[in-house]
Amino acid sequence: MAVLLAYFSVVLIWATTPLTIQWSSDSLSFIAAVLLRMSVALALGLMINLFLRRKLFGQAGVWRVYAAGAIGIFPNMPVVYWSAQFIPSGLVAVVFAMSPFVMGLMTLVLLKQNPFSARRVFALLLALTGLVVIFYHQLTFDLRAAYGVAGILLSCCLFSFSSVLVKKIEVKTDAFNQALGTLLFALPGLLVMWWVVDGYVPIAISMKSLVAVGYLAILGSLVGAALFFYVLANMSPTAVSLITFMTPVLALILGACVAHESLSLQLWMGAALVVIALLLYLDLSSESWFLSLCRK
Repeated sequence: MAVLLAYFSVVLIWATTPLTIQWSSDSLSFIAAVLLRMSVALALGLMINLFLRRKLFGQAGVWRVYAAGAIGIFPNMPVVYWSAQFIPSGLVAVVFAMSPFVMGLMTLVLLKQNPFSARRVFALLLALTGLVVIFYHQLTFDLRAAYGVAGILLSCCLFSFSSVLVKKIEVKTDAFNQALGTLLFALPGLLVMWWVVDGYVPIAISMKSLVAVGYLAILGSLVGAALFFYVLANMSPTAVSLITFMTPVLALILGACVAHESLSLQLWMGAALVVIALLLYLDLSSESWFLSLCRK
């Protein structure tokens, strides 16, 4: 039950990030927004660790799993923020929904486990079709959009590679230390990239950016990352990748509640396809579906 609660908490946190990422860039450049978010999260995490007198490097070789997880932040997060400048958030979600395929391939190559079957491949294709139906009106391509799509595909590969590599490394640590160590190893790269790409220290930051960065730092990067690594340690990589199917649909629903956007018939049709695909993927008709989902 704890694993499922953490799983759906990650879904909720990830569903709110597209909107808050946009808000965080209200008065900040894309790389400054990423750097400030991760810096705040790391500072808070280190204070918590110091207060609880926890050891971040208490195990031999634990730095390897931190370095593997850091790939999911740097260079992954700057790629996401940069790409989001060129394509709509809905299209970002559609492209990133390819991650189950990529993660399955990474699992096959790195872990020597084959998560694919004819039924699961069909389910993934059906879910991707549902996302395309939802965001069809946003699929307008030009050169700038091509940059964005290519960037999100790269992010998809980086995210999947990082997640499976964390699973592959034998050294184990708790989820909070994993999140904190990941931030620590990713921050130098973010600092260098900010200095090269931007290097400007903003004199004034809008309240919208501050609130969004604070939310993303605490829930998105600290709590969310800890929950994600906890889920990753207790579920198969392919099951974890299903989060990327649920979050776009939920993000639209949250957007309708917060921004008063209308929910069209097109949205409901696409959402229904995604739900059907998820049920097919998990094979709820089988008594062993839960064990299959949670198998490492």
